[in-house]
Amino acid sequence: MLARAATADDAAAMAAIYNQAIADRASTFETRPRTPDDVAAWIGGPHPVLVVEDRGEVVAYAATFPYSARDCYRGVAEFSVYVSRSVRGRGIGRVALSALIDAAREAGFWKLVSKVFPENLAIRRLNRSLGVREVGVHEKHARLDGIWRDVIVVELLIPENIV
Repeated sequence: MLARAATADDAAAMAAIYNQAIADRASTFETRPRTPDDVAAWIGGPHPVLVVEDRGEVVAYAATFPYSARDCYRGVAEFSVYVSRSVRGRGIGRVALSALIDAAREAGFWKLVSKVFPENLAIRRLNRSLGVREVGVHEKHARLDGIWRDVIVVELLIPENIV
């Protein structure tokens, strides 16, 4: 497996992986499938976006996104990790998130944050194993298919970048 920076050529594979997650309704509030053009817009900016290849095929991605437009939060990024259904449970999410943490450190971010559904035990275990801690619950954070859903707020401090 190889983790590397995403390029525009990866956008179609990344969109397909994200669209699986949208259909699964287990890890995102999004309901509108994404196009490769939607995903390509994430790539190439100051926020790291990585893919993981297995035998030359993009099978996962990990991305950071702006947390806030306020200057005081310039070193905080939201993150997400998505793995293709066909390879889940093989440690590819760990490769993706580990590489993303390293890339965020190199990019100067001091904190990564995310929100996860309480029943998404796989991502919760992965997060804990890499030092991402659960810090609270947002109750009834948003509706998914008309049902109010809670999320667990998680964070990872990157001490080397806290100056």
